Amino acid sequence: MDVPDSVHLRLDRVTKKFGALTVVNEVTLAIPQGQFVTLLGPSGCGKTTLLRMIAGFYEPDGGAMYLRSNRIDRLPAHQRGVAMVFQDYALFPHMTVSDNVGYGLRLARVAKPEIARRVAETLHFVGLDGLAERWPNQLSGGQQQRVALARALIVEPQVLLLDEPLSNLDAHLRERMRWELRALQRRLHMSFLYVTHDQHEALAMSDWIAVMNRGHLEQWGTPRELYHCPASPFIAEFIGSANVRQATVLGQNGPTLQLELHGQPFTVHAPPQPIKGDSVLLCIRPEALTLNSTTRCADCVSLAGTIRRSAFLGSVTRYWISVDDQEWLVDTTDGGAAALPDGGAVVLLFHPHRVHIIPVPPGGHSVLV
Repeated sequence: MDVPDSVHLRLDRVTKKFGALTVVNEVTLAIPQGQFVTLLGPSGCGKTTLLRMIAGFYEPDGGAMYLRSNRIDRLPAHQRGVAMVFQDYALFPHMTVSDNVGYGLRLARVAKPEIARRVAETLHFVGLDGLAERWPNQLSGGQQQRVALARALIVEPQVLLLDEPLSNLDAHLRERMRWELRALQRRLHMSFLYVTHDQHEALAMSDWIAVMNRGHLEQWGTPRELYHCPASPFIAEFIGSANVRQATVLGQNGPTLQLELHGQPFTVHAPPQPIKGDSVLLCIRPEALTLNSTTRCADCVSLAGTIRRSAFLGSVTRYWISVDDQEWLVDTTDGGAAALPDGGAVVLLFHPHRVHIIPVPPGGHSVLV
């Protein structure tokens, strides 16, 4: 696994079971210093369980966790150097904003004048000046989220853990809080480990993304790497939309690979992994495709199809195109023109250089899932 800077938080084959069910299965992960890292995956994939093990709320059944060179999985939660922001914020309703934020310092028996100074400083930092004496039920959702952040930040953790902290906000506020949270992380240059099932949120906010699936770490990389070079059909279809297609291998000539798809031959750059068997899986993103009523492109793969339906999505119009009984997704930039009619014949075009070959997993061929 490639990471750009020194490793800050390292997980080594971490495993968690609940009875006979293995929820986290030998996850190994190296999180760089001062980076915004997201654990992304569908509900039930183990990402929140992994976060809670790092925080010290669950004990792992196997593996080890290190913060820098210190092993932390054997330490109590308050000695690990991490703090957590929960999905529901977990604010104490009977405490004011000031008391909520200073709670961790009181537990640590910090002197009252120092608590007051740090509470005021932290509330100013997160933009909550003047709200110290309010109660949680007097705050908006965004303000409550900032209080939860302030309570975590005031104890000066080395790593901040965030468990879907924006999920309870409306769409407009959620988008604004994404940028505020990202800007806060950059100002602090603190390591953030963020859990979400929202792929758009992960792509927009993260330096690095670890995608989990069924308790396993499926792929690790930058947002662009995961989007443009998915390592499996699951990654291709979970992050964004994708046309995952099986193509026939006609031959290989050095750095180029000759393929056939829907009876159309074309040439792509051969992947670094050796090609095994007579077929490969391709990932072609909807925005890599164009539609034309009649014209074919000499440098493109051209497939005849029929429009099944379309949807106006604001900046793009999405088409569902039937090609030899297979459905293709095509996103076209909306220029204000009316959508092409359902049932119309079209030519679907794509350049071979926009094709990504999904690697064959160890010990076998990639399969459509």
